[in-house]
Amino acid sequence: MALDRPLINVMLLGLAYMLVFTSFQTQGNMQQVVIDSIQKEDPSFTGSGYISLAVIYAVFATMNWFTPSILAYLGPKLTMIIGAITYSIFIASFLWPQTWLLYLVSVIVGAGAALIWTGQGNYLTLMSDKTTMSRNSGIFWAMLQTSMVFGNLFVYFKFRGEKTIDQQTRLVVFSALTVVSVIGLLVLMLLPKPSADNGREDQKSSPRAELIKSVKLFQTKEMLLLSVTFLYTGLELSFFSGVYSACLSFTLRFADSKMLVGLSGIFIGCGEILGGAVFGIFGSKTIKFGRDPIVLLGFLVHIVCFFLIFMNVPSVAPFGDTYDPVYFSGGEPNAVVAMLCSFLLGLGDACFNTQIYSILGSVYSDNSGPAFALFKFTQSLSAACCFFYASVLELHYQLIILVIFCAAGTLTFCMVEWDAYRKENAKKPVTHAYEDDDDKNYS
Repeated sequence: MALDRPLINVMLLGLAYMLVFTSFQTQGNMQQVVIDSIQKEDPSFTGSGYISLAVIYAVFATMNWFTPSILAYLGPKLTMIIGAITYSIFIASFLWPQTWLLYLVSVIVGAGAALIWTGQGNYLTLMSDKTTMSRNSGIFWAMLQTSMVFGNLFVYFKFRGEKTIDQQTRLVVFSALTVVSVIGLLVLMLLPKPSADNGREDQKSSPRAELIKSVKLFQTKEMLLLSVTFLYTGLELSFFSGVYSACLSFTLRFADSKMLVGLSGIFIGCGEILGGAVFGIFGSKTIKFGRDPIVLLGFLVHIVCFFLIFMNVPSVAPFGDTYDPVYFSGGEPNAVVAMLCSFLLGLGDACFNTQIYSILGSVYSDNSGPAFALFKFTQSLSAACCFFYASVLELHYQLIILVIFCAAGTLTFCMVEWDAYRKENAKKPVTHAYEDDDDKNYS
């Protein structure tokens, strides 16, 4: 794998996102637990981690209709930088916890998320072609998801043995996370702007034209089918990033439930890294068999995972501390199974997301801004819905929803992939074996 200039830029992009999301994903993974601890110290604080995350993803979804226009005006680099600034503001706000501030910065980072992810999808596409898109998306995904390991290692050792997360611990954790996010912002500033050679038509369009493109693209059959897959990735993203870790923390039958928050994030990150690395390094080989086998693998991994979570975690765990028994023999949850589920959540997520990046970057290479914005719109809309219902639905009902959308999203992705394969084959000239035999007979 030669280190050409576009690949170096992709790796630099991955490093920047690794740093920014080391902070944000770690914070999101423990947000409800932290807020629960704040409320025990200060009853006047009435903020909800689930509602905050729901607001973030609702604004994220709305803003995705406008980010292609902003991207066309600012370009991908500046768009990503502005988005990264909002992440640093959001993380720093936990140094001074206030209910009104929590929801205000949730709105701000929701808008910033739309900017940073639409800019990223466009930049990655501009640094790739059809032969390198699978490789580059896998490499970026693996580097991004190392954030789950580094941040949560810190949380694991810092929270170890603690029943609540006190003010001094929160000060150390969120100060460190803020500094890391700012370093990631500085790395983004080092990214070179895409050269004229890399430019495509979508960069030269006017903001109004980009909005029209988005609306028209969303109405196509392929994008409507892919939207079902996007919806599922949003549901499972919100589940593993905010709901599952909180459930482990609130399940007091575990020996050290608070410690499992960071440990769960580490195992999710390991699954993400393994999936991204394998599909990145071997992307040129796996693409020969199509994207659908990898998505089918993700489907099987997640179905097994959801069953194990059903057996191992109490249904009322999303709502707060519980001593309820589980379905395993003796009613005691198993920490090893809990961490296995975390790993499977990450691995399955990598299967889906790397192939989504690959198909969008290949099929919509000349329309990447609107395509990635629609992906993030649909994904963040379903993530917002998940965080809203997470505060009222028991865990087992949430798992049923995930199973239904996992099956539907896998089916619709395969339909689009099979259709793309059929169209690609239709373009190839057909050579019949008997033509070669005739040539030999006449020679």
